[in-house]
Amino acid sequence: MCQEENFQTLQACLSDTQGDGKHTDSQTGPKEDFPHRAGVVVGAGGSRSRTPLELKDIFIAVKTTRKYHKSRLDLLFQTWVSKAKEQTFIFTDGEDQELRRRAGANVVNTNCSAAHTRQALCCKMSVEYDKFIESQRKWFCHMDDDNYVIVPSLLKLLSSFQHTQDVYLGRPSLDHPIEAAERVKSDGSVSVKFWFATGGAGFCISRGLALKMSPWASLGNFISTAEKIRLPDDCTIGYIIEALLEVTLTHTHLFHSHLENLQRLPTDTVLEQVTLSYGGFENRRNVVSIGGAFSLVEDPSRFKTVHCLLYPETDWCPSKAHH
Repeated sequence: MCQEENFQTLQACLSDTQGDGKHTDSQTGPKEDFPHRAGVVVGAGGSRSRTPLELKDIFIAVKTTRKYHKSRLDLLFQTWVSKAKEQTFIFTDGEDQELRRRAGANVVNTNCSAAHTRQALCCKMSVEYDKFIESQRKWFCHMDDDNYVIVPSLLKLLSSFQHTQDVYLGRPSLDHPIEAAERVKSDGSVSVKFWFATGGAGFCISRGLALKMSPWASLGNFISTAEKIRLPDDCTIGYIIEALLEVTLTHTHLFHSHLENLQRLPTDTVLEQVTLSYGGFENRRNVVSIGGAFSLVEDPSRFKTVHCLLYPETDWCPSKAHH
């Protein structure tokens, strides 16, 4: 994904690397800094929906790869996915009987490559897009397999927009728009600038806008669009929406990736966020700062702790008698 490329130079971004270079999140988005309170977004388009939005109106796509089925997905199924089972679709690259037993038709084997390359990521995003369009649902939300989705917060945020309007919601991983060379025929290329929401923190797109993306995104067109600018999946989404459709990304601080310093998120606002994440192998301590019944050793990602604070009645959560 784009946020995993090294963006020190445009050349680095346009190279065909496999995206293992990391860069740090520099308190993203436009220069204004917004409180972490729920629902604070810039440029919110559309008025409040007349019909209340329901969970069944949302299509949540979780991108994963076969090698993470056990280590990452087990935690998600145990926690937030259990609260949005019918709405969550797992997009992976290998058949897995155990996963199939657990999630049935909500597992989509994309048959894309398991390599962490730009092409493989774009292949999965292409399948996610087509499945969403087919679903007839109102909102498309893309998540990674290291995100915790606070379902009530997601519902609350999306309820403040109309799904029929052009809405692209997410958090940039850079503090400036990305610049890309757009390849045009044989006469060289032109430079385009646009914001994109980092896939590692999750993002959401309204059905109205998703339908307008169709010429560049449906039935494999997404892959050729990505090839035109030689950028990964989340950057390509931003390119289609901001550069081609001229719809502005609505920046929100409620989505979080492991590239941020998650410990800086104020403890009393953690449960109001929409997505959380946790540090990978190289930075295990990068987790939200929140206390609860589980120690860091028992719950290194803090996802179980967050889940039990949100849903204390969960059978594996420590009983209320201990509080």
